[in-house]
Amino acid sequence: MDSLTQIVLGAAVGEVVLGRKVGNKAMIYGAIAGTIPDLDVFVGYFYDTVSALEIHRGFSHSLAFSLLAAPIFGYLISKIHSEANWKEWSKLMFWGLFTHPLLDCFTTWGTQLFWPLDLRIAIKSVFVIDPLYTVPFLVCLIAAARLNRTSERRKKLNRLGLILSSTYLFITLTMKAYTYVKFENALKTQNISYLDLETKPTPFNTLLWSANVKAQDEFYIAEYSVFDSQPIEFRPYPKQHHKIDHLKHYDNLNRLIDVTQGWFTITQNQDQLFLNDLRFGLISLSPDSEKFAFSYLLNEDGQRLRVEEQPKTRGDAKELLIELWQRLKGN
Repeated sequence: MDSLTQIVLGAAVGEVVLGRKVGNKAMIYGAIAGTIPDLDVFVGYFYDTVSALEIHRGFSHSLAFSLLAAPIFGYLISKIHSEANWKEWSKLMFWGLFTHPLLDCFTTWGTQLFWPLDLRIAIKSVFVIDPLYTVPFLVCLIAAARLNRTSERRKKLNRLGLILSSTYLFITLTMKAYTYVKFENALKTQNISYLDLETKPTPFNTLLWSANVKAQDEFYIAEYSVFDSQPIEFRPYPKQHHKIDHLKHYDNLNRLIDVTQGWFTITQNQDQLFLNDLRFGLISLSPDSEKFAFSYLLNEDGQRLRVEEQPKTRGDAKELLIELWQRLKGN
């Protein structure tokens, strides 16, 4: 999830663990713990594109990291603040660190929660930025922070935020199940043979969902809004994997393919080849759109292959928001 959401979650968890004893310090250190796992983004700047993708939400988002780092941070904090002992601060840091990847498991990218196992858990029921999850949570947290640490109302407000956010996550799971059946039935009705089906919410909401459908020689992409009145339209995107057969000897290309878990297409613009990661969908909902959220230029330079992520612009985001709002209202 986005940084603000993780800060709010970490602060609320810190309050549950140690708020009555140390007051707002529990929220502050919980918030800090909630941001630490995402520091892997900065580590990725020192690596090539593919390595950075592999690192992101890896070790720092694992149970192992939470167990190893919590006692260290707990010890350091106990030397600064004596209101709680080393074990109590370590407990706060553990839950602040660990709830971060737990929440990220609900997103499309997922996390390697059980690192070093090569297993990425991605439930794909919530977008990385979802105001309906964050805003009520944040309001409850701010209201709680303004009260005395021993106040019963403070405790209730903080727990209300946790209950509301957890309930919303449950609703997203329900919506995922409901919309999955809709896509599944539409594929059957339209006699589309497929090998696999994955669904995810579109940005900032859980009312409009997107589906990636893997067939033999192509992928299909479609959207469904709970307000739709017309049949779901599946748009084909040829795989064209054969276009990179001559590059398969490059290790970084094979690693990039592993990152996409096989959900990718190859497109060609003049003599340039692009690998498009389908898991995060298109930047536009236009039927003729071919610009993906994550697209990588494959540039063979002498005896090596350079993988370059294609930039996204503010204009892309603005256009997508307009299209999302229109499409969310139904087809």
